[in-house]
Amino acid sequence: MPILARHRWLYPIDWRELSASIRFRRAKGRCEGCGRPHGREVLHLGDGLWWDEDARTWRCGQGKRHRRLRPPHSTILPMRRTRVFLSTCHLDHDPQNNAPGNLAALCQRCHLLHDAPEHRRRRAVTVRARRAMGDLFTGPYG
Repeated sequence: MPILARHRWLYPIDWRELSASIRFRRAKGRCEGCGRPHGREVLHLGDGLWWDEDARTWRCGQGKRHRRLRPPHSTILPMRRTRVFLSTCHLDHDPQNNAPGNLAALCQRCHLLHDAPEHRRRRAVTVRARRAMGDLFTGPYG
């Protein structure tokens, strides 16, 4: 994920190297949440189930084997293709905390699921701030 210009100063100068180290050395090019491989297209059902071509099995959103479905070529389920890109995620949402235990290599899906509560919190703060600004500039008559 690209870093917004206004947040760039929060990250260390060697962030690209640190991120690559987490994604490709430690995680070996696979999502640490679900195991999807970086840079490859995967078949998925949209609910977290995806086809692991290397192991020839379906996997759930946590990367565990799912044995109830047949291989994709023998099923008529509606499937989607998604190219997987890994990004380095701060588990505590603090870009200044770059301890290896606070960083994780996550695919788009896992990263969005991890960040969803923080995104909702930030959105609520923004909505309240806008309402407060509106209250400042409305007079007693309207």
